[in-house]
Amino acid sequence: MHIVNSADGTPIAYDEVGEGPVVVIVNGALSQAVDAGPLASALADAGFRAVTWDRRARGSSGDKEGSTPEDEADDLAAVIGAVGGDAVVLGHSSGAVLALFAASLGVPIRALFLSEPPLRFGESEPAADLAERLQQLVDEGRGEDAVVTFQLEGVGLPKEMVDGFRASPQFAPLAAIAQSTVYDTKLTNQVSVPTAEMLSVSQPVTVLRGEQTFPILITGSDRLAESIPHAELVVVPESVMHRADPEATARVITERVA
Repeated sequence: MHIVNSADGTPIAYDEVGEGPVVVIVNGALSQAVDAGPLASALADAGFRAVTWDRRARGSSGDKEGSTPEDEADDLAAVIGAVGGDAVVLGHSSGAVLALFAASLGVPIRALFLSEPPLRFGESEPAADLAERLQQLVDEGRGEDAVVTFQLEGVGLPKEMVDGFRASPQFAPLAAIAQSTVYDTKLTNQVSVPTAEMLSVSQPVTVLRGEQTFPILITGSDRLAESIPHAELVVVPESVMHRADPEATARVITERVA
């Protein structure tokens, strides 16, 4: 992977595949660059140069104590700068929130594709001290407990689903990126009600969601699309239960990006 330094000096690792217009993928919670591999491949097959990257505190990227949502926006700006300074951005889940937030701060983005952003618009918000409690768990070396607490309280997953996931082989590696749950919580808490600047971005905005996904994501996606005057809502039947289907998502982008 390539490395670029963010504004605060934090090293951010990124990779790229394909040739053509640049699409930078911003992953959601508890995911890393490698998890966007199938989506990047689909975009490359569709004629794009797809860029994946590890958000701070994940994978091959670094971190800084006390990182903020603004720092993560700087990370995205650094990646875009490293790949030419002109990019379409596809954000999924909290990555969609980060992409829109970054655009509102002036990060150079040509067009936004926002997949199932978990925006609550002030309704049924997690406890205000969640980020603080997650940080305490991480500091105590209880990364697995931080991941579980984030899934239960931050995401709102049913306990039986989280218990089942904790018993699976996919769970244990997530403890290594538990610090990232603090940052995702800070981000979504700070802009759960999108700022006026987020709702007035000048870039073309396409909000994507599946037909079969969590109700909060349907509500958040639809309300965001309604709140941005020029936004388009696209329902993607192939994307099921908060998983962006690679080929269908690439098709939506291809139809809207020259």
